[in-house]
Amino acid sequence: MATKAKAAGEKIINGSAEGIESAMKNGSEALKVGFEKAVKNYDHLLGYSKGTVEAYMKAANAAGKGAETLHNEIYSYSKQSVEGSIAAVKAVLGSKSAHEVFELQTEFAKTAFDAYVGQVTKLSEIFTSTSKEAIEPLQGRVQAWVEIVQSARAA
Repeated sequence: MATKAKAAGEKIINGSAEGIESAMKNGSEALKVGFEKAVKNYDHLLGYSKGTVEAYMKAANAAGKGAETLHNEIYSYSKQSVEGSIAAVKAVLGSKSAHEVFELQTEFAKTAFDAYVGQVTKLSEIFTSTSKEAIEPLQGRVQAWVEIVQSARAA
């Protein structure tokens, strides 16, 4: 009977050892697969981050160029406006009658208003085009993030 118990105990131990070996093998395989998936997802995330930084750089460059263009336009308009005002004051001071002053002032006001409206329109167009150029590189980043999340879930 002791022999039977001893044989049964050895069978349990041998079976347990095989089970433990099998569990260890399956566990290491699962760990390896999980690690490979994590590395793959990490590579995707790094690629996304690099693309995002590049998109922000492109957007910043476009915004900088647009700001420079706006600055140059405003400076040019201001310079022309001051020169026009000086010329109008000289003309008014050189006028011979009140009627001539009134006509000069009316013409100056009309010209200044038309120039102002034209400049505001031009600045609005520059601002709109600059905004579009600055936003364009960033638009695809949301879709890229969705694709990364979906590929990580699928893996």
